[in-house]
Amino acid sequence: MARKRPKGVLAMGWAAIEAAARGRTEHAPTSLDYPDTVVRRTSFTAGGGHGWRISALETPRERPTAWKIVVITGAPSWAEYWAETLAELPRDREMIVVDRPGYAGSEPLHPVTDIRVQAEALAPVLRAARGQKVLLVGQSYGAAIASIMADQNPGRVAGLVLLSGFFGEAGPTARWLLDMGGRTLKVIPKDLRHAVIEVTGQKPQLRHAQRALGRLGVPIHMIHGDKDDFAPLEVAEKLAAETVTRRPIRVIRTEGANHFLNDGPAEILIEALESCLPPRKAAWAFPWPDLAGWWPFKPAPKTATAG
Repeated sequence: MARKRPKGVLAMGWAAIEAAARGRTEHAPTSLDYPDTVVRRTSFTAGGGHGWRISALETPRERPTAWKIVVITGAPSWAEYWAETLAELPRDREMIVVDRPGYAGSEPLHPVTDIRVQAEALAPVLRAARGQKVLLVGQSYGAAIASIMADQNPGRVAGLVLLSGFFGEAGPTARWLLDMGGRTLKVIPKDLRHAVIEVTGQKPQLRHAQRALGRLGVPIHMIHGDKDDFAPLEVAEKLAAETVTRRPIRVIRTEGANHFLNDGPAEILIEALESCLPPRKAAWAFPWPDLAGWWPFKPAPKTATAG
């Protein structure tokens, strides 16, 4: 059985410190838990002329599936925390989860604070096979970036999901973490330092994401836990209500869920994402006629004989 990634603020913080000390880009390497036929590490070159190497986790498939789910993670950006979801994804779906620029195994080594630059850099992940559709998922801080990506790449995104979206207003736990991070900025590991810098500078940039949402013609879904103390549900609902979009944003309120919906159980998150896709089409089968009623050569009925 695969090991669980560290959960909780303190456990994840300590895992980041330990990984940095040992020179790892993953807290618990996924290669030790899953064969590369189930979950594998991949990479691509960033778009926008930046040339950075971007690391990601993906689900290998023998042939392209009807839908490709692309996940833009939050801050800190650690694709490995989606490993369980990747491993349990149905075989008729495929998923790729990125380590955003400046995090984990992705370049550069400095923080990339402009969400529009992040969107440019991550655009190549939207490439799909012929006939394949892309569901773009922006998680937490990644929700604003995904919104811009969908707008910058018309025709390449068939649906957008804002998962536990963070939109400038931190909840109580996030405020405490940002305060502590600001006080210890010079000594905390790179990924935690970049997260503090990113999040504290996001609010003035949200106008770009809001404008992008207003221009989108694809379905937009918002999945948010009602116990989220990092990115309050009320802030996300307010954004959905106040943003003028071509079609209403569908809000899915997940009862009892916190900010980290990808912590599991995986089937709950997979079911929520599946609800953002059109229903699967039943396999077509040729309707063979019932020949028994009109077959002309019927056997003669057997007659009983006396013993």
